[in-house]
Amino acid sequence: MCNQTGIEFGKRNLVTGDVEGKRVVEVGSRDVNGTFRQLVAPLNPAEYVGVDIESGPGVDVICDATELLTIFGEESFDVVISTEMLEHVKDWRNVISNLKGILRPGGTMLITTRSKGFAYHAYPYDFWRFEREDMQAIFSDMKIEVLESDSPSEPGVFVVVKKPNGFAENKLAKVALYSIISGKRKRKIGFVSEGLFKARSSMAPLRYRLLASVRYRFGKLMGR
Repeated sequence: MCNQTGIEFGKRNLVTGDVEGKRVVEVGSRDVNGTFRQLVAPLNPAEYVGVDIESGPGVDVICDATELLTIFGEESFDVVISTEMLEHVKDWRNVISNLKGILRPGGTMLITTRSKGFAYHAYPYDFWRFEREDMQAIFSDMKIEVLESDSPSEPGVFVVVKKPNGFAENKLAKVALYSIISGKRKRKIGFVSEGLFKARSSMAPLRYRLLASVRYRFGKLMGR
């Protein structure tokens, strides 16, 4: 899924030369409020594969992002797209490694994700926030072609990178991200914190249902 500014970013930065005749994968492709498939299909890719952890519109293969290399193999795609997915995965280092691994040398990767200040949004969980400097560190082993921030009203970061020939992956163990669980930068999420946070996340749908019920009853009482 992605927001409108993310879609516009894709329009500006994915061109026919990047895509035509190429094999494309979108990781986190379930169409909730938009997908890059509608942008890429007119650019004539040889194949477009939508991957997500659950079935739904835009999903061709059900696969956890930590298993991309196992499912698809090394250097299997020319273009890798991931929009609004990274903040939702606990093991972001493993997922980033998989995204880099399935991309062929010379290939293009486009990522959009959220930054500090963006509201909590569990789907089903919400762990991290990424800043421009985080992307610079994470993709210091690749060629960063475009790096932009989203609007102040929807803090986020957008990046386009190219995988070089002779790629040697950087280890990211020392990189700390802002954790929405703890409200500060962390290298990892502790077991207890994760358990408490998941419990909070599981209660969120109930809270929303109760709030909707109260609003409905109030509206009926007021004759609305």
